[in-house]
Amino acid sequence: MTYKVFVDGQEGTTGLQINEYLAQRSDVEVLKIDADKRKDLAERKRLINASDVTFLCLPDEAAKESVSLVDNPNTCVIDASTAHRVNPAWTFGLPELAKDQRAKIKASKRIANPGCHATAFILALRPLVEAGLLPAATQIAANSITGYSGGGKSMIADYQKASESPTQLKAPRPYALALAHKHLPEMQAYTGLSVAPIFQPIVGPFYKGLAVTAYLQPQQFSRKASTADVQKIIADYYAGERFINVLPVDLAATTEGGFYNVEANNDTNRVDIAVFGNDERMLVVARLDNLGKGASGAAVQAMNVHLGVEESLGLV
Repeated sequence: MTYKVFVDGQEGTTGLQINEYLAQRSDVEVLKIDADKRKDLAERKRLINASDVTFLCLPDEAAKESVSLVDNPNTCVIDASTAHRVNPAWTFGLPELAKDQRAKIKASKRIANPGCHATAFILALRPLVEAGLLPAATQIAANSITGYSGGGKSMIADYQKASESPTQLKAPRPYALALAHKHLPEMQAYTGLSVAPIFQPIVGPFYKGLAVTAYLQPQQFSRKASTADVQKIIADYYAGERFINVLPVDLAATTEGGFYNVEANNDTNRVDIAVFGNDERMLVVARLDNLGKGASGAAVQAMNVHLGVEESLGLV
């Protein structure tokens, strides 16, 4: 069977990457919009409603506008914006979230694609909340370091221009310092935490790759647990998951001379989760490709689940 797919916002970073994934597929016909009609509501509406799946790779308000154009009940919309991620009428597009999440994605015609930082944070912490080790009322502090491609076309252009300078944009740059990052609602909602984390991301002078680090105080656990115990809870939760790799508690094996490689999962749909530290203080670190499992790869994975085809199709 051939599925018709439309990417609304095909020229953006996420849209371009989705098209790269789809180009490998013989079971997909990509519906293209002419460049001079990208803002033509009638043409967008026609293509959206002609599709089996439409990906929205747009700013929030434009994504909402596109959703309003849907009148075909068989069209599935996968929205990569933040507009619908905590909307109860939409399904969160993270298949590994819970045992019943794939069934929800398969049944839904409205799927909200997770954010890149949020994906790593949620996957790292949800197993600990579900297991009751981490009380829901715990306020977690976390940071994330990410490549500049996460900032979209304008930031990519800034860094590419700066590459000609020996001094510009060569150091990591913390941002979202008002501590109100747009991923906070989903980070709280889908971990099971009752309070939003203190979260502060950093953009680095590299194209892609992302690692979220969450800081844990074992004194806040509901029961005594070592780093090995924490690792086992996470490993058991994701047992059998193709795209999630829970690393052993072994500093020599999981780092490069004590340094953790943020870019290790680039060009994959994989997430690595590692536990570091000791009985007094711990870190849980999740790394992924911010353009892969953090954006476009996740969207294609959700599409595969929804359509009932092999989940890894086009992703490996």
